[in-house]
Amino acid sequence: MTSPARIAALHRHPVKGLTPEPLGRARLDAGAAFPGDRLYAVEIEPSGFDPAAAAHISKMRFAVLARIPALARVASHWDARTGDLTVRRPGVPSLTVRLGQTEGDRALEAWLTEALGEEATAPLKVLDGQGHRFMDDPRGDVSILNLASLRDLSQRLGRPLDPLRFRANIHVEGWEPWIENDVAGLSLRVGEATLRAIKPIRRCVAVDVDPATGERDADLVGDLMRLYGHAFCGLYLSVQTTGEIAVNDPVEWI
Repeated sequence: MTSPARIAALHRHPVKGLTPEPLGRARLDAGAAFPGDRLYAVEIEPSGFDPAAAAHISKMRFAVLARIPALARVASHWDARTGDLTVRRPGVPSLTVRLGQTEGDRALEAWLTEALGEEATAPLKVLDGQGHRFMDDPRGDVSILNLASLRDLSQRLGRPLDPLRFRANIHVEGWEPWIENDVAGLSLRVGEATLRAIKPIRRCVAVDVDPATGERDADLVGDLMRLYGHAFCGLYLSVQTTGEIAVNDPVEWI
C-alpha cells in the first residue's frame, strides 16, 4: 500500500440514479451514511417500500442507469439547506421542486415522465426515505473509488473512463491499483474520520453508461471479468468515528 494517499474528489447523489454532485467537504457521522446521499429514489414499478418499516430493495425497482441509461442526460442539483431539487434536460423546461412535499414530488414525477419519454416504461413515484438510504448494498454506508484501479482498467482497454460512471462518494488518489479488493476488515483514517472497509463493490451494467451522453457504450462488467477475473471496482465502508473530510485530505491505513 503506497503512501501518502489523498481525497481527489467527493460526491453525493441526493436522488438515486440522478446526477453526482461534487462537494469540497463533508462531515461523516459514526454509524451513518454519506451525508446527502441516496435520500430519495424514483420508483418505476411497485417496490413495496414502506418508510415505517424501511428495508433494502433491489435497485432494479427504481429509475437507475442500469435500467434507464437516459437518466444520465438529466442534470440535477439539490439544495441541502432548502430541500429544493432543480432538474434540467435539453428540450425540456427546467423544474425546481421541494422534495418530500406532495406537490413537489408529483411535479417531479410528471417532469421525469416527459423527459424520459418511452424509457419511462411504468408510472414513476418519488420515494422519500425519511432516514432510510436507498443504497445498492445495505452495508455500504460510504463508497470509495481507487483512481489507480480505474486508470489500470482504462489503459488495458485503450480508452479513458470517466470516474463518474462508478458513482462513488470518495475518489482516492495514491493507492496501488486494486488493493481495495483485499482490505475487508481493515480501518483507515480519512481526514478526521475513521472508516472500516466492508467489501469490494461488485459492479453491474450501470457502469456501461457514459455519464455525459446517457448512451450504453461499453461492457465494463464483462471487461473486468475478462481482464481480472472479477467484477469489482470500488470499496464499501462503514463510518467508525465522526469527523470532517475535505478534498486533498490524507487517506491513511491504520
